[in-house]
Amino acid sequence: MQIEGYNLPDELYYHKEHIWVRNEGVLIRVGLNDFTQKLAGELSFIELPEPGSEVQADEVVGNYETGKWLGKIYSPISGKVVEINEKLEDDPGLVNSDPYGKGWLFTMKPRDASQIDELMQGETAAEWLKSEIAKHVK
Repeated sequence: MQIEGYNLPDELYYHKEHIWVRNEGVLIRVGLNDFTQKLAGELSFIELPEPGSEVQADEVVGNYETGKWLGKIYSPISGKVVEINEKLEDDPGLVNSDPYGKGWLFTMKPRDASQIDELMQGETAAEWLKSEIAKHVK
């Protein structure tokens, strides 16, 4: 769905720190949402968690830099990081050009898959994004 010019795919789940989650069965794929990448501007550097690391929900696991700011990457749920998107080391701008596709950040194996259901989806995510737009876009 489109919310005031920002893409918010219906099939994804969303964390309050602008992280999206795609449930892929045993693993989840994680990335930055369209709103954040547009607000931040062109990414020039990204630091991702180490594969094999155990992370907690809401924990800062990485960061990114743009010409405007340094942003934090949060783990949407608890679990083990399985793979990172190594293409982002050479081309962090993939997050800008394709945030829900080639610009994914990492995959992880959830410690408790039911945590995914605690994330936002559908109308709840749409209302949340509208409030974020009102707070951050002038």
